Amino acid sequence: MAEILGPTPLFTHRFKGVEVAFKAESLQPMGAFKVRGAWHRLTALDEAARARGVVAFSSGNHAQGVAWAAKRLGIAATIVMPADAPRAKREGTLALGAEVVDYDRARESRETIAGRLAEARGATLVPSFDDPWVIEGQGSAGIEAARQMAERGLPAPAHVVVPCGGGGLAAGLTLALPEARVTVVEPEGWDDMRRSLEAGWIEPVGDHPPPTACDALQTTRVSPLTFDVLARRGAEGVAVSEAEIAAAQRWAAETMRLVVEPGGAVALAALLAGRVRAEPGGLVILSGGNVDMAAYGRVLAGA
Repeated sequence: MAEILGPTPLFTHRFKGVEVAFKAESLQPMGAFKVRGAWHRLTALDEAARARGVVAFSSGNHAQGVAWAAKRLGIAATIVMPADAPRAKREGTLALGAEVVDYDRARESRETIAGRLAEARGATLVPSFDDPWVIEGQGSAGIEAARQMAERGLPAPAHVVVPCGGGGLAAGLTLALPEARVTVVEPEGWDDMRRSLEAGWIEPVGDHPPPTACDALQTTRVSPLTFDVLARRGAEGVAVSEAEIAAAQRWAAETMRLVVEPGGAVALAALLAGRVRAEPGGLVILSGGNVDMAAYGRVLAGA
């Protein structure tokens, strides 16, 4: 990653006398950490596979990560996106040269559509989290953060608080920082990883989950791959409310001057709401900053 992108900034803030680090993955060139896993996966393809292209499915951040990496590598990319994906994420994906195929989030399976497209075209399927290369690539954020914390004279990462959809970023950080505890954070009603870790087996979201502003975290079932990594390393999970997420977005804007999307703000929300406590070596991941401007304006206004 260091050969193509500089490290994202690390900010700090004191909570109750404890300095906590914040890794601003929201400041990646396409606005989210997803470029890490996408780049690692696509650079592992041989020339023949690159010529046949790649297919991915995503509500927007993984879509842009794959599109960004594919454009840089000269690979054709097709992205299966929900029809109700945020406009900014859709436009960003198209601007990077990817083909976008819509689907109905409520009635259709993105995995099935993407799988059929990949098979028909002989393309490589690039999942957003259920892939060893993708997981490994996301873990580079932890390697960077540990180096930055050491340069600042901070303790080594001891407790990582991370947003979780399918768990690719959380699993990658768990592998990259084996000495650290990991807490995954999800929106209330979409906290299937939390429930899975507590149960010891995979628990799906279930029927009729509540609406959430966290479009990037609407994964209905985590993968055995990410669950296994997190379960074996003793990760824990917490859930946060929509109001707590919005409060975290406002705090990030007011305190750190950072634009953070709802899904990217859930780990910060857990800290601010007291779901996790500040401690030496604390590292909070701000995973994305691709906001819908109208919705973000309402959040900032407290509407």
